[in-house]
This record gives sequence, C-alpha cells and structure tokens, in this order.
Amino acid sequence: MTYLQQVNVWSSKHQRNWFVVLRALLGLSLFLKGIQFIKNTEVLERLIAQSTASQNALWLNTFIPWLHLFGGIMIIAGLFTRLSVLLQVPVLVGAVFFTNFKQGFFSGEPDLLFSIVILVLLLFFLVEGGGQFSLDKSLRGSKK
Repeated sequence: MTYLQQVNVWSSKHQRNWFVVLRALLGLSLFLKGIQFIKNTEVLERLIAQSTASQNALWLNTFIPWLHLFGGIMIIAGLFTRLSVLLQVPVLVGAVFFTNFKQGFFSGEPDLLFSIVILVLLLFFLVEGGGQFSLDKSLRGSKK
C-alpha cells in the first residue's frame, strides 16, 4: 500500500473528527468576529463607509455582528448548519469583494485572507452539512 493510499484510508476513518473540529473553529471564528464588531462598532462602520456598497446601509452595523454571533453558535453546535452557513455567505461575499478587496493582499492587514478562508469554509459546510457529530444529525436520528 502506497503512502497516498494509507493517507486516504486514515482520512476516511478519521474524517468525521476533522470536520467537527473544522466546523467548531469556523463557528468560533465567526462568533469572535461578532464580538469584535460589537465591542468596536467604529471598525465596522468604517468598513461599510469605505466599501462600494450602498451608503444607506446603516442597518448593517447592527445586523452583521448579531448574525455572526448567532450563526457562529449554530455552526459550533451543528444546529441548522446549512441554513446558518447560507445566511453567513452573503456577508462574507460582501466582506471579500466590497470591503477587503480594495485593500489587497499586501496591505499589511490580514482581513482579506481571513475573509477568503472563512468564505471557502462556509461554502464547504454549505455542501457538506453539519456532519456526523452535530445536533442536526442527532435530531434527525431521534425522529426515526
């Protein structure tokens, strides 16, 4: 058995554990970003003001932090994972293309790279779902 085949066998046996850890880290990072935006509302206001999005979007200052908080908790728990991820995707698309893309990769701030990584993980869990160790799975199992 080649090394690549051994990695594939190991990955298929331990895949669920990595998904749980990855999902929890994704939810935790969204939750912490929501806390950061609530503590520092000026940062979010500045990002929205500098973006190419509508200048009449002041409601985003309130909506985005709470969406990150509740979505992060739901993703950590694995409860309504796909719905929570689906609600997060437009916010991260806006963060990548409308706010952080102007700064670029070499601006010295890691916000663009962070937003891209989070967006890719959100898209992954939109397809993959909560996984084996999630409240989604346990609630579906209790109905049968």
